[in-house]
Amino acid sequence: MKMTCMGIDISDNDISCDNDLVSNVDSSLLSIIDENIVFSKVTNVTGDDITVSTIINDDNTLESVNSKIYNILYENAQGFDDLNGVGKTKSQAGEGISYAEIDLDKKFYPDAVVVAFDTYCGESFVGSVAKNAYDAACGMKYVGDISCSVVDDIKEIPGVGFVSNSTDDPVIVASVHNTEQVGVVAGAMIGSILGSKNTYLTHRGSACNVIPGSVIFTVTAIMNHNLIDLSIPFTYRMRCLK
Repeated sequence: MKMTCMGIDISDNDISCDNDLVSNVDSSLLSIIDENIVFSKVTNVTGDDITVSTIINDDNTLESVNSKIYNILYENAQGFDDLNGVGKTKSQAGEGISYAEIDLDKKFYPDAVVVAFDTYCGESFVGSVAKNAYDAACGMKYVGDISCSVVDDIKEIPGVGFVSNSTDDPVIVASVHNTEQVGVVAGAMIGSILGSKNTYLTHRGSACNVIPGSVIFTVTAIMNHNLIDLSIPFTYRMRCLK
């Protein structure tokens, strides 16, 4: 049993995602749900990037499922740079899809936290920010598995192709084996990210309205196949008491 996350820019601008684009992708993903693909939705909308998160029961179908999702993204795309950045061979790899994959333990609900980034001239440091967030959650007591999409050289996306280390706007996914610890795991990553320079937590669907040289990120909890935008409760929790 696995969960995958694909972060990609298929928008027609550099700032935001059209609501119809997100809706169309979600509608198309609904059509592939079956006994094996038990969950597939747009979990994060971050500036001009969307993240599609998917849960499959049979690990042996990973390549075919990833291929289906790639085709859905292509069919609904308004912009094709990231899609075309995926190469058939390592030598053709370019700036493409941000891909993270974790194993799920069937003894637990497939609850997870997904962090997705978008940059505006923050490409030079967003990888380090994402790796720090990964390190913050890695090894925590109730984290089952965790993956970060940052590419150091060339990465193969099973069933899709190859992407290079020029791929930015990373995604992180972590499974959580205790419902009450979802906030703890998410909080560790949020704190790590906000401690970095020029990083901003945003609500799902917010445009990338930042001073160039900045990074925005969204945080979503997947709870029994439901989506919770964690920016809302964390923004409230982080208010200053007087």
